[in-house]
Amino acid sequence: MKVIIRSPGGQLEEVVLECPDLTWNQVFCELDRMSRTGQVRLTMKGPGLYAVSSATACNSPV
Repeated sequence: MKVIIRSPGGQLEEVVLECPDLTWNQVFCELDRMSRTGQVRLTMKGPGLYAVSSATACNSPV
């Protein structure tokens, strides 16, 4: 969550690079789990490109 909060709207690949001790698959599985529980939001930006945001940040008033 710290990586996502620090870089809201960052791409999935950027999150993976910020977690060098984890594999791409481990990061994706955790983001998938957090997406299903409503903690993060994955937004498709193009074929195979996803942005990751904190669900809390997405719901905050501007």
